[in-house]
Amino acid sequence: MGCRTFPKTAPMAHYQRAVRAAVILNTGIFGVELIAGWQASSLSLIMDGIHNFSDQLAIVAIWLAFIVPREPSRTLLRGANVFNSVGLIAVSGVLLWQAVERFLHPVAVLGFIPIVVGLAAAAGNYGVARLLREPGQRNAAIRLAYVHNLGDVWVSLAPVLAGLLLIVSGYSFFDPLIAGAVAVWFIVSTGREVLKSHDELIWPEKIVCCHTEHETQSA
Repeated sequence: MGCRTFPKTAPMAHYQRAVRAAVILNTGIFGVELIAGWQASSLSLIMDGIHNFSDQLAIVAIWLAFIVPREPSRTLLRGANVFNSVGLIAVSGVLLWQAVERFLHPVAVLGFIPIVVGLAAAAGNYGVARLLREPGQRNAAIRLAYVHNLGDVWVSLAPVLAGLLLIVSGYSFFDPLIAGAVAVWFIVSTGREVLKSHDELIWPEKIVCCHTEHETQSA
């Protein structure tokens, strides 16, 4: 006996619109961060952009799960979860190495760009969380994305801090220093989550099924 990843309830179309809007908004966030980070030589901004890109895969997988059959949607969720965990650890490791290189051999960074773009990204992440809050109350997979993006509001302030320290002190090594600290935090926190929740990462429908059954019993 299986259960659908997303039950065919009345508000489903509304939830689908909310998740689609979150996909569009998050696309703008990571796209602007990556482009601006590259132009400003800001590793902290690139780090946050890649992190938001990994979140994007999870949100896109959730959105596609509304419009594709059950088995492909489960595969999408698994693939997104794997990249959002193992892939983020690997990318964070590469950026940590780059941070060490830039700390030892600093490059010029345009400090005002991480400040402006980081603040915009924090506001954008809050907007994504607001879009996911209501559907997240009735769907566990969306709720996890909501909680994650709410926390990302604070993570996106890391480039802001790097830019402020750079402008005040005049030392560009603050950018790779903060980028490296964020990379270490991603590696440790994500690794801990993989060890604790590896079963849900591979079988994400278990979370949704359990939540759906609870809703059915409460109805």
